[in-house]
Amino acid sequence: MANTGQDGKLAVRLVTPDRVLLDGFADAVELPSASGYLEALYGAAPLLAELGAGEVRLHGGDSDGKVFFVAWGFVEVLPERVTILAETALKPEEIDRAAAEAELKRGETMWSEAGDDGAKYDEANELTRKAEEELASADHRSQ
Repeated sequence: MANTGQDGKLAVRLVTPDRVLLDGFADAVELPSASGYLEALYGAAPLLAELGAGEVRLHGGDSDGKVFFVAWGFVEVLPERVTILAETALKPEEIDRAAAEAELKRGETMWSEAGDDGAKYDEANELTRKAEEELASADHRSQ
């Protein structure tokens, strides 16, 4: 990690396969895990979790107020550091609303055509959830 420690602050890094979106410090990090939202604070017990779709929100430090849309990947929480490895990560202003709406429609179509195939329902639900969270993030940027 490029940053060196700051007393009482979490070093936070958000990366995707093709870029680093954040390398900073925060007092707290809210993020979506596959089983629901969690918040990491300085001194937290170590945790490795599967990342879900939703918003990462940073509070305090030099990253205060920053928000990112993320989907799928992993998060490692250590007492002094949070590393988010995301398949998809975007700043709210980078979200293509039309593409997210098309993805939502595709997910809804997949769901209605899944029949008795549980795997197809799961895939449709995952696609729909990602698109809904992406649209919510895009809507938040205008508030």
